[in-house]
Amino acid sequence: MITVSKEDYLKAILEAEGEGEQVISARLAHWLSVSAPAVTMALRRLKRDGLVRVRSDGRVQLTAEGRKIARRLAVRHHLIERMLHEIFGMAWYKVHDEAERLEHAVSSDFEAMLTRKLGRGGPCPHGNSPTPESPRRKRKRGLLLLSEAQPGSRYAVQSVYERDRRLGEFLEKLGIRPGAEIAVHLRNYDDTLSLVTTAGKVSLGRSAAEKVWVAPANDDNSSHPRKN
Repeated sequence: MITVSKEDYLKAILEAEGEGEQVISARLAHWLSVSAPAVTMALRRLKRDGLVRVRSDGRVQLTAEGRKIARRLAVRHHLIERMLHEIFGMAWYKVHDEAERLEHAVSSDFEAMLTRKLGRGGPCPHGNSPTPESPRRKRKRGLLLLSEAQPGSRYAVQSVYERDRRLGEFLEKLGIRPGAEIAVHLRNYDDTLSLVTTAGKVSLGRSAAEKVWVAPANDDNSSHPRKN
């Protein structure tokens, strides 16, 4: 039987992979806000059920069956986020936490209704695809991190890291949201960026800029979610 706890672990592994992270026990403990012993016990059960493999170097990998379950939950989570934002108008930076609570309660019938209503493949309010996309794939599509953006250039925000609501609220106040255009004015000595957004002239530190993916403003190869 696949419990809610098992689903959470499998999706966390998939998402960590999508962020380009080395998936180890300590990383899962941080992502899921649980203790190291709890992760050890959970991985033991998942391994017993044939859903994960734990390599000799400690890296955790999904089996084919584990990946199938994780991807299904990720798609459901994505649909719920879109429902909350596109139908109910919830702010983009709030929907992740709400979807985390709802994703286990949604039936397959309701999920099918959401798919018919919203369609497949559209970006979530954070600008992310239905299943996690690795940094390598994003770069292959011509995206780059805002921390790498060049002064004197304009960019369109493509996606924002979604597991940190406080980051989302902070970026929203600065006018940095999926679909928004920003101009990079200056890279300062302390590695902060001076930007021009709809909020005016703002400053953004490197740690936050590394959580935002952008594309040149004249790039029209990818769609953006609607602005709030």
